[in-house]
Amino acid sequence: QVQLVESGGGMVQPGGSLRLSCVASGATGTIYATGWYRQPPGKQREMVARLTRGESSTYADSVKGRFTISGDSARNTVYLQMNDLKSADTAVYFCWARTIVNNEGYDHWGQGTQVTVSS
Repeated sequence: QVQLVESGGGMVQPGGSLRLSCVASGATGTIYATGWYRQPPGKQREMVARLTRGESSTYADSVKGRFTISGDSARNTVYLQMNDLKSADTAVYFCWARTIVNNEGYDHWGQGTQVTVSS
């Protein structure tokens, strides 16, 4: 089992920046991929950025060039640097990890952190 705890959300003006952090604990050696999803008000959850072991990072088209995902394996932490934030980025952001155990994949989620972009 893997536990994920996010931090770093808040309110920021358009054009501003925030950095989200997600610390993983538990069976972190089984993590195959990790990343961030978000759920805007009244909409479905969507992928923002993902890191997959042995592959390059993946971004949603709407955040390319503005958001950067990175990981620190020594601290079991994944970050999401968000620059040039727009009102459309307002959402609850969830940390996500997929583990592989006995060739079965399992998805794990953090509790979510609110990001509000408003003037």
